[in-house]
Amino acid sequence: MNWYAILAIYRYEMSRTRRTLLQSIVAPVISTALYFVVFGAAIGHRISEIGGVPYGAFIVPGLTMLSVLTHSVSNAAFGIYFPRFTRNIYEILSAPISHFEVTLAFVGAAATKSLFLAAIILITARLFVPYDIAHPIWMLCFLTLTALTFSLLGFIIGIWADNFEKLQFVPMLILTPLTFLGGTFYSIDMLPEFWQKLTLLNPVLYLISGFRWSFFDLGDVNVWLSLGMTLLFLSLFLGVAGWIFKTGYRLRP
Repeated sequence: MNWYAILAIYRYEMSRTRRTLLQSIVAPVISTALYFVVFGAAIGHRISEIGGVPYGAFIVPGLTMLSVLTHSVSNAAFGIYFPRFTRNIYEILSAPISHFEVTLAFVGAAATKSLFLAAIILITARLFVPYDIAHPIWMLCFLTLTALTFSLLGFIIGIWADNFEKLQFVPMLILTPLTFLGGTFYSIDMLPEFWQKLTLLNPVLYLISGFRWSFFDLGDVNVWLSLGMTLLFLSLFLGVAGWIFKTGYRLRP
């Protein structure tokens, strides 16, 4: 394992966060604050609590997961796509580093950024609503697994995409709608029976439910099912990455 090369790519990707601080950190935090103002103030007056949890606190895990999912994918996808776009990828291809090590460096950096962003969002949420974390270890577990899983998905998208439109297709047109419809701002128990069953087909529901359970002992589905689905997504994306390595689909511009 070439740890020097992995660390070099990791440090470079992390330094890019400092160069784009407004886009990487400030903008997501402001967006989350606006969600609290709009949904917490407007809807919170109509829905005082859900499952015994004040509505403002109830949406904290959903908003955190919304940011983690979208930015994990975006950071990892852009991180590998931009070197391909500028042809700087040849420097990596000519270096004595395997594709697995390249993946480990880019995915690790993207996941680290998402975890850092999640910590800032959780601190920011404290300025708006009080909340407690019932199971902090489980919270970190769900958060880390989700960040790694969707950073890996973003890396795969960055390899697949050959233009900026494809790069944004999955995060904007698939992932964001699924997150909004996956119980970010509500419990599926509030829906009619037909829509409850339909929502169970949304894979993001299981991620948000497990993460919310770690806060309030409250979830739309069983926590073990949420954990199993999270591990299933991680295994699926690892399998896709393994297929890329096996078939020789390399990081070429």
